[in-house]
Amino acid sequence: MIPAITSDDARAEVRQIRAEGFSAWVDACAQTAGEIWLLSMLGNLQSVRAIWARLLKGEVAYLAENEHASGSQCWLAREAWGTWRFFKGRLPSGSATHGMLLPELASYAAEKRDFLLLPRNEAEAPNLHYRFLNRRLDLPLHPSWAGWLWERGLDTEEAEPLEAFGLLAYRCRPNPERLREDLTAALRRGILTVPDLKSNHLDAEE
Repeated sequence: MIPAITSDDARAEVRQIRAEGFSAWVDACAQTAGEIWLLSMLGNLQSVRAIWARLLKGEVAYLAENEHASGSQCWLAREAWGTWRFFKGRLPSGSATHGMLLPELASYAAEKRDFLLLPRNEAEAPNLHYRFLNRRLDLPLHPSWAGWLWERGLDTEEAEPLEAFGLLAYRCRPNPERLREDLTAALRRGILTVPDLKSNHLDAEE
């Protein structure tokens, strides 16, 4: 599933990416300290393909505020190496190509525990985060806990907002043992309640 490139909360912004003489416009990007976790490019087919190929080879590109700025170095996130997917399509006008690079970690069905969360807006984040967690962890979770799980993830930095424009993106690295302890404590204090387990079972099957 290709994520939405715009969100209710994301600020519209376009930058330029350059690599070995090729350039393309970037309408969405998520990164941290130069490491790219998602990249959406617009440009002619040759340039989009060339930049894509160079990034996949591990080469450095330059992301700039505009075509006149020198830009800062950027490269594909090493932790997602070897799991990148590239989606390509023509824009309705037919004059440009849209290409998107994103790691398998952004897929709900991915087998790794860590994941990249790409909500369409802030309001969607808690429920989406719950679904990804429930898919990956052998812990009894319930959808009614989604808000608490999300706030806890942000507080513990197990859900880290990335430097992004054109979309919202969070790098999530759940710690099952720590989460188990926090769940137990929240249940004992009455912050969370234990709902009907059947509803959790049905949610997991969906």
